[in-house]
Amino acid sequence: MDYFLELFLGGLTRGSIYALIALGYTMVYGIIELINFAHGEIYMIGAFTGLIVAGLLTMLGFPGISILAIAVVCAIIWAAAYGYTIEKVAYKPLRGAQRLSPLISAIGMSIFLQNYVMLSQTSDFLPFPELIPEFGFMEGLGSIMSSSELVIILATVAACIGLTLFIKFTKLGKAMRATAQNRKMAMLVGINVDMVISATFVIGSSLAAVGGVLIASHIGQINYFIGFIAGIKAFTAAVLGGIGSIPGAMLGALVLGLTEAFATGYVSSDYEDVFAFCLLVLILIFRPSGIMGKEKTQKV
Repeated sequence: MDYFLELFLGGLTRGSIYALIALGYTMVYGIIELINFAHGEIYMIGAFTGLIVAGLLTMLGFPGISILAIAVVCAIIWAAAYGYTIEKVAYKPLRGAQRLSPLISAIGMSIFLQNYVMLSQTSDFLPFPELIPEFGFMEGLGSIMSSSELVIILATVAACIGLTLFIKFTKLGKAMRATAQNRKMAMLVGINVDMVISATFVIGSSLAAVGGVLIASHIGQINYFIGFIAGIKAFTAAVLGGIGSIPGAMLGALVLGLTEAFATGYVSSDYEDVFAFCLLVLILIFRPSGIMGKEKTQKV
């Protein structure tokens, strides 16, 4: 039973990180129907920003928990700036182009950011400090769940609830929903669609940065390629849950994380990706729009 709980909580931790990244994919797709393949690199840049800030604050003698908080805030600001810039440089000029053009631009931006970080930092793995201390009340759960896993799960739950409330009740959230439903009609009723799209990229990038810092602190190392792997898994989670659906992205991420965890624990770590993508194929065969996705009505 302890082993099962350990795998289950480990799967929730994986799924939580996938959810933070998948939300960015699904929000952007819901607004402009674009797969932002550079989104995984934003997650990676957030992790590197956290590493640089954590190193500076450690040298200045800051305590661990304050280092984590400041590193997360700095990573959010820096990643949000990158997300905003990428949208303006790589996607906005191609908004009226054929759908293949922004897709190629997204892949090119992903490759550019990977190589930019590799050249400006290093191609080797770098150690990341453990910024989350062990909580005293979790001493009895040490073999099942660590403090960092608890923080990751709680942070993801808080982010998902906050995003849901933001989308549902705020003026900008309502503008996002209107733009996702019909961009031209949103413009006709006075919504600043350009601002809404930029805000979507900023919010998605901020969530990815939070995930980057938290998982880097949990694992203890990073390199320039971590964004590609995490991005592919998060994109898979978004498609699994229903691309364009925020609850679907959360559910798909959790299903994917738990599938990988149980496949690793009960079969072999060599087959975790096999099980994950087989699950994706089965879901798409029987429900092509994803678990919570909706079939699009063709307008005549």
